[in-house]
Amino acid sequence: MIEVVIVAALVIWSTLVVFKKVFPKTASLVFMALSNGCSQQGWSTLANWLKPAMVSGCGGSCGCAATEDSAQKKVEVQAVKWK
Repeated sequence: MIEVVIVAALVIWSTLVVFKKVFPKTASLVFMALSNGCSQQGWSTLANWLKPAMVSGCGGSCGCAATEDSAQKKVEVQAVKWK
C-alpha cells in the first residue's frame, strides 16, 4: 500500500515537472487559475504556493539567461605535464 502511494506521488510530481518544461505558458496560466481559485476560497498559503514565479529577462523559456549571474564563464583548458 505504501509503495503505491510513493509511486503515485512520484508519477504526479514527474508529470507536473514535464508539463512545466514542455508547456510553460499553459502551465503558468493553469497554476495562476488554481492560485486565484484558492485565494477566493480563503486558502492564502496554498494560493501563494501555487502562484507561478514572475518571469524576468526576455520572457523565459527561450534558453537565454534570465540573470547575468547565470552566464557561464569559459574555463581554460590546462595541459597535463607528465614527469
